[in-house]
Amino acid sequence: MQLHGTDVRQKALDLIQSGVTNAEVARRLSVPAGTVGYWLHQERTRRGSLPGKPNRPCPRCDGRPLNEAAYSYLLALYLGDGHIIQYSQHRVPSLMITCGDNWPGLMDSCEAAMKAVFPDNSVCRVRRTGCHNVKVYSKHLPCVFPQHGPGKKHERTIALEPWQQRIVDAHPWGFIRGLVHSDGCRITNWTTRMVGGERKRYEYPRYFFTNKSEDLLRLCGETLDRVGVEWKVTRRGTNPYNISIARRDSVALMDAHIGPKC
Repeated sequence: MQLHGTDVRQKALDLIQSGVTNAEVARRLSVPAGTVGYWLHQERTRRGSLPGKPNRPCPRCDGRPLNEAAYSYLLALYLGDGHIIQYSQHRVPSLMITCGDNWPGLMDSCEAAMKAVFPDNSVCRVRRTGCHNVKVYSKHLPCVFPQHGPGKKHERTIALEPWQQRIVDAHPWGFIRGLVHSDGCRITNWTTRMVGGERKRYEYPRYFFTNKSEDLLRLCGETLDRVGVEWKVTRRGTNPYNISIARRDSVALMDAHIGPKC
């Protein structure tokens, strides 16, 4: 096999840069056309200008502006109903959030948030039985969601990094809304009372956020405290199970900012 020096390689690249075709460069320099193509590929790789592989900047690695309001909401959706996975046949990982078909408005909100947080990436919906997986692919997903790791989220520590906590502090209602939209609900409870000697039915609305992760329940409670919503934890046995919001003024505050799923 004939070896070519760096001077020949540079002459080939200079000729291509001047507009000469690969085939003509190969003829002039007596170099196989495949070698010329390989040199060009190496040069494009070095410069990060390979066709079909755009360099999409990351808000953590490259300082790209981040839509923080959308991120606060998407972060909560991820912590509640999402996961990051990379299949062996895919070059980059995907963020997948499962949305029930009964909540088309939730699906639209999730897709809009993904597009706002990853404006250079395509978002898609994958149909499943009774639901759709809303997905986005990006090699920077572990940068943007550092809570990603092996195993189930409720079986490992979930803690926000300082930059994430700053965003949640600035956009608490987005975070709460994402938690309610993922693992929460607004329901109507009822009880009976004696009024004037007659038992009457009394109905009242209530919000629940249910999750097995004590860390996520804590994050939810801390954020509710920040916006002035009163809450309490209910348990299954000795284990915290969900957060309940039932006081009238707190429910009214949640209605003003969250509302029921739709």
